Amino acid sequence: MNLSRPKTLGALLIAAGLLTIGLPSATAATDSRSTGCGKQAVSTGDYEVVSGGLTRTYRLHVPAKYNSSKASPLIVVYHGRGKTGAQTEAFSDLSKLDAIVAYPNGVIGDEDKQAWQGAPYSAQGVDDVKFTADLLDKLEGELCVDTDAVYATGKSNGAGFTGILACQMADRIAAIAPVSGAFYIEGKRCAPSRPVPVLDIHGTGDTTIPYGGDGQRDLPSVQTWVRDWSVRDHCDQDPRMSQQGDDVLKFTHKGCKADVVHVAVTDGGHSWPGSDSTSGPGYVTQTFEAHELIGAFFTTHKLRH
Repeated sequence: MNLSRPKTLGALLIAAGLLTIGLPSATAATDSRSTGCGKQAVSTGDYEVVSGGLTRTYRLHVPAKYNSSKASPLIVVYHGRGKTGAQTEAFSDLSKLDAIVAYPNGVIGDEDKQAWQGAPYSAQGVDDVKFTADLLDKLEGELCVDTDAVYATGKSNGAGFTGILACQMADRIAAIAPVSGAFYIEGKRCAPSRPVPVLDIHGTGDTTIPYGGDGQRDLPSVQTWVRDWSVRDHCDQDPRMSQQGDDVLKFTHKGCKADVVHVAVTDGGHSWPGSDSTSGPGYVTQTFEAHELIGAFFTTHKLRH
């Protein structure tokens, strides 16, 4: 996955190694080619897939350099409550990455807003984990996907759902990168089949999903959620902290079986770093661009090495 030419301070820091996330594997992994390799390319556009008796929709971005004979990474992006895949594509810039990117849409739940499984306001009885599996089956059957390089990211409620995917679909999701995640406590034990690399990004001034948590809404603090993943991934429990620019702190856990990194934006709102105000309320840092950091993290993590 090649990132576009660095244009921001965040990109320059990545290029200089100051914002490098994760470590590349010692040996290059061989692409696991999906059954869609060699087929006529599916184009960028809006599509449907049937899952659980429901017709679900998603926006698909196929990169300009896509080659049906070469396996590409696949990133699945989950929108926040009441938003859409198309809106998330617009502010996230994830389609700038050299990867196939899918932006699925949730099912309408409380207050007539689209949402994802695991939140108290999501549609009852909808299995979004199964939907994700069905979506991956469809995309891997139609496009040349590196099945060892399938990733999940998202914002808010969608970001929280990536945590559920890491717990239940670790055999197919190589790594996750939630932004401003709403990690509602479900009461279910998270027991992934393998250690899962996690990059978490959250603003300390987020008033929608508070950094310190919200007991009345069963939202743990962000640091508690990250620490739980550091335990699952067998990390040292005291992360190394480094300052990035004037408003970003990076916490890197060491000794892990899978990397766990937390990026805290000082006074950051419920927003997508590097974007404009359409990504959410509150302060939006321009110290780095989230899509670049996420792309760099995903590049260094595959299912098998």
